[in-house]
Amino acid sequence: MKSRILTLLLTLCCSMFFLIPANANAENLGTCFVDSLNGKEKKSLAKWMFFSMTSHPELQPYANISAEDISASDSFVAALITRLFVEDCTNEVKTAQQSDPQAIKKAFEFVGKVAMQELMTNQAVKAAITQYAKQIDQEKIRRTFAK
Repeated sequence: MKSRILTLLLTLCCSMFFLIPANANAENLGTCFVDSLNGKEKKSLAKWMFFSMTSHPELQPYANISAEDISASDSFVAALITRLFVEDCTNEVKTAQQSDPQAIKKAFEFVGKVAMQELMTNQAVKAAITQYAKQIDQEKIRRTFAK
């Protein structure tokens, strides 16, 4: 059971995290999780998600992350999830899980979304994510819409 929960949590945290919890109990759980995180923890969670994504074969050649950094990040997330379940949101976890077997998944999708928003508000990230626009052929696009 313990292994199943940890596997589920890792899988959930690695998903794209763009769905907002659908029912009130899952939403309450997601809110409890997010409210229990400070800014540094949100950034560390986003870092862990980034490290995880770089294990994809298409991204791996571009990442130079040490095994020690990955292990430290994994340890951080394990301790964070344990704290959320055991200390910060125990009642919400129980209530949500009883009402919806997908509640924990939905709550972690919400947490992931918030963690990514934490990074996306950084000015350097905003600038980097819009760099492609300088290379768009505006005239070709304009002609496409003029047809």
